[in-house]
Amino acid sequence: MKKTLTTVILLISLFSLNAQEINGIVGSENWFNNWTNFKPKTTEYSEPTQIISGVINENVTLYKKNTYILMNVVYVTNNAILNIEPGTIIRGDYDTCGTLVITKGAKIIAEGTETDPIVFTSNKEVSERKPGDWGGIIILGDAPINKFGGIGNLDFNLNPKYNFYGGLNSESNSGKLKYLRIEFSGRKLNALKELNGLSLAGVGNKTKIEYVQISFSNDDSFESYGGDIIFNNLISFRATDDDFDFTQGTQCNISNSIAIRYPFSSDVSRSRCFEVDSYDKIENYDLSKKLTKIVANNMTLINNEDNNQGLVKEAIYVKNDTFFELKNSVVSGFNQFLLLEDKAVLNSNLEKLKFHSILINDSKYNVQLESGIINNLIEEKIVNNVNNIQILKFNREDLFVESDVKKNPDFRLKSNNIISSVLVVK
Repeated sequence: MKKTLTTVILLISLFSLNAQEINGIVGSENWFNNWTNFKPKTTEYSEPTQIISGVINENVTLYKKNTYILMNVVYVTNNAILNIEPGTIIRGDYDTCGTLVITKGAKIIAEGTETDPIVFTSNKEVSERKPGDWGGIIILGDAPINKFGGIGNLDFNLNPKYNFYGGLNSESNSGKLKYLRIEFSGRKLNALKELNGLSLAGVGNKTKIEYVQISFSNDDSFESYGGDIIFNNLISFRATDDDFDFTQGTQCNISNSIAIRYPFSSDVSRSRCFEVDSYDKIENYDLSKKLTKIVANNMTLINNEDNNQGLVKEAIYVKNDTFFELKNSVVSGFNQFLLLEDKAVLNSNLEKLKFHSILINDSKYNVQLESGIINNLIEEKIVNNVNNIQILKFNREDLFVESDVKKNPDFRLKSNNIISSVLVVK
């Protein structure tokens, strides 16, 4: 094998191009510290002392001094506010598929701290926990969606009295999630109904969602059905399906967030970091409403396990009639960087896609169509020097400060001084 400095010199030049353009997740310090947990299967949680069940129709506070078990589907209704103290532990019941639903008009204020996060997790014992042990968290709001009639019904076996979402208020406020973990959620109810870690339906942009880690979800980690949302500092870890899934005209700005995939955590549906579409069926789309538009900045998308068998396919999948923009980001270890629905390259659809300042590392293919076709003209339009798209071949440990989640993971890019001392083996 031949050692060369060529790739090292290239990477150093990338860091020097523009001091304002930092690729991937950023921070003067590692913002994973203290509140995250990448080993929840072996974490000891206190036994439940209180039960949460039924309908919450007035303001309620959950206290750190208690450990709660979430049983059946719990609805927060009647414009009530569910407050959760920092450090509170809520364990989802396996037998009844404990699920928390914040209905339209109600709020959840779950604001932990860096040293005292709020945790939703499985009620199973250590070593018995698995993805899908309980339902997850569902938030229903009154921000716009693009379905006919402007109102949707979330078909997750919820009570039809409470399962509707959507409206006209893009600035609606469903509460706040901060320094919060969701573990082992995402129960598959049947082949067509799958709960997620966090489901957001018609949620407005006054809702604050930041510093949220979702681990071992058995479906998507974060899924949005319409609405107008702002995401910051999110972590999706070992999701079985997609990390970030958007549909029904979602308008979303997401920044400084990371998806960490593993081949043997993914299912046969070709799970992705981003799956983006504007509607499930075009006949359900109201032409007067907005198409899905996602603007993602300073993202790190990583396959964090050797993938010689190609088990993890594309990092990003974009369907027809969808706006998607990715900039100042790192995508590492995937078989394909970008997969496009065939119809997404027709007419002006390709103009809806924008990519700028991306480091694509250790990828076999850059751009493919869903039919399997590799169109060189389309690839050249997306992956080029004008867009500052750089193709690299680095080992994970040479690219990131610490990519081993068994240690103290830090997925910021290594500093110039560290990288300049690395010899990359081709």
